[in-house]
Amino acid sequence: MSEALANLLNETRQFPPPAELAADANVTADAYAEAEADRLAFWERQAGRLIWAKQWDQVLDWSNPPFAKWFVGGQLNVAYNCLDRHVEAGRGDKVAIHWEGEPGDTRTVTYAELHRLTCQAANALTELGVVAGDRVAIYLPMVPEAAVAMLACARIGATHSVVFGGFSVESLTNRIQDASAKVVITADGGYRRGKPSALKPTVDEAVANCPSVEHVLVVRRTGEEVAWSAKDRWWHETVETASAEHTAAAFDAEHPLFILYTSGTTARPKGILHTTGGYLTQVAYTTHAVFDLKPETDVYWCTADIGWVTGHSYIVYGPLANGATQVMYEGTPDTPHKGRLWELVDKYGVTILYTAPTLIRTMMKWGEEIPAGYELSSLRLLGSVGEPINPEAWMWYRQHIGRGELPVVDTWWQTETGAIMISPLPGVTAAKPGSAMAPLPGIDADVVDDQGQSVPNGGGGYLVLREPWPSMLRTVWGDDNRFIETYWSRFGAGAGGATGAEWVYFAGDGAKKDDDGHIWLLGRVDDVMLVSGHNISTTEVESALVSHPSVAEAAVVGATDPTTGQAIVAFAIPRGTAETAGETGEQLIADLRAHVAKTLGPIAKPRQIMLVPELPKTRSGKIMRRLLRDVAENRSLGDVTTLQDSSVMELIASGMSGGKSDED
Repeated sequence: MSEALANLLNETRQFPPPAELAADANVTADAYAEAEADRLAFWERQAGRLIWAKQWDQVLDWSNPPFAKWFVGGQLNVAYNCLDRHVEAGRGDKVAIHWEGEPGDTRTVTYAELHRLTCQAANALTELGVVAGDRVAIYLPMVPEAAVAMLACARIGATHSVVFGGFSVESLTNRIQDASAKVVITADGGYRRGKPSALKPTVDEAVANCPSVEHVLVVRRTGEEVAWSAKDRWWHETVETASAEHTAAAFDAEHPLFILYTSGTTARPKGILHTTGGYLTQVAYTTHAVFDLKPETDVYWCTADIGWVTGHSYIVYGPLANGATQVMYEGTPDTPHKGRLWELVDKYGVTILYTAPTLIRTMMKWGEEIPAGYELSSLRLLGSVGEPINPEAWMWYRQHIGRGELPVVDTWWQTETGAIMISPLPGVTAAKPGSAMAPLPGIDADVVDDQGQSVPNGGGGYLVLREPWPSMLRTVWGDDNRFIETYWSRFGAGAGGATGAEWVYFAGDGAKKDDDGHIWLLGRVDDVMLVSGHNISTTEVESALVSHPSVAEAAVVGATDPTTGQAIVAFAIPRGTAETAGETGEQLIADLRAHVAKTLGPIAKPRQIMLVPELPKTRSGKIMRRLLRDVAENRSLGDVTTLQDSSVMELIASGMSGGKSDED
């Protein structure tokens, strides 16, 4: 962390908002003072942006920390707020989604059509026996039906669990089983890198081990042949033939809206639970504030997948609650050519672009001449999400995509926080390249030392949140103890602090305050790797490696990578007499990379695997990942005095010539 701190001290550039944007900004500097004066009254005003069937009795119940209840006694329907109210206001003909398939096929979905499809899906799910409180797993490509499926669940009070369409059978099975999902919504497949990518076979294999699943709804996208069972129903024969008449029922503000699984530091993923009123309040407000969204004129595009929280909050719920027009793209950014993103920006007149630093760095690698071949003049605001963005990538984004004049909002938040927490406000903040700058109005974030004390400006430490916020996770699904242990036990009352001590949420990220007090994120401080914006547990990858018959033991670390932020580097001890050199070693490395991809999904495939005779461990048997990171990043080794056997590091270092994989 010290290297990152040292590098950050050199960044002094600041870019004030364009005068025209600042003059007409949705949110001004007054919001900070307003929230500071009365935080709960501030959030109560933001809740007033929604339509409530029943007003709340209490803004926040924090009587049983860390279990929060927001807008207690209030009732609303999320789908009504995202669809019905816009149609009722006469905006049914407004485009909700400009959808572009990877092969170039398109659909234009208006609010009226999205409303109709959602009502039909709600009726179809009800016909299949789904009632409020049931769980529905969604495993779909980036097609409009993905948004429809989520909204239909919200409409009838079913809790959805969206699983990223690239996850493996095992990952999908675990998530269906943990949530006891009653229905799975999937597709025959989607298009990926120019060809159909099947999804249904993965679902078939998973459902065979999931007795809770009663029905599987299948969207026909690619037209490929699929196996069929008594549980399967075609979407077009079930949903699209259902009645379009459906009245949205109101649900309690604390009714479970969705579960989203995220990797933890144990092999078992955590089901993060979000509820209804507070979540929708904060995602609706932050979409309005951080993106300065003007629904009448803006065309918004968040390039995330709905399988991640960014897709939940800033493709489905936040933009639709605001009545936005947005772009949804099915495929990869380099198919059929490396200018596809910029082609779509021009085609649809995109004004707001929200994407990941990984993609920005990839675009940098491809060359600035690619975006230079496009107009891009419609853009007025750029956003960044998923991991800390390095100043070089920030500047390239502003210079080559933003014409050297557009504001860049670098946002920090997590699956657990539900909505953006730290970000520049585009009409207010003089942004610094690479800094998320300051907590949004109504958010109390801080950087603390090991004792939980605020660090001074210029100091580094741990990012924490000191006050509850509306879109916060309510628990880990089915495991309140894990919720407390993972997020609330490091500092403050949860760590056994003095009576009356505050409850402090630990985000798991390192951060520093610069000399002006602005916040810079430094990535994860635990053993969770952030690869292309996705949290992947070292333990999960290690478990996958050790499940291969040729591996006795494994350790995994995240190493700095110029494209993906962090890359997965694994150290594996072969079993018995397995050879570690020449052809056999190279073949085993290839087999292990493929094995991890099959077990956990392609996103978890290690960039590099080194076959080693031993792993560096302390006397108590704990693997010293710090030393392995030194090796993976070609640094000189740190202190090895606590090692059980200091010669191990010499053995590992001597084997460094092998194990490098080709990028694929």
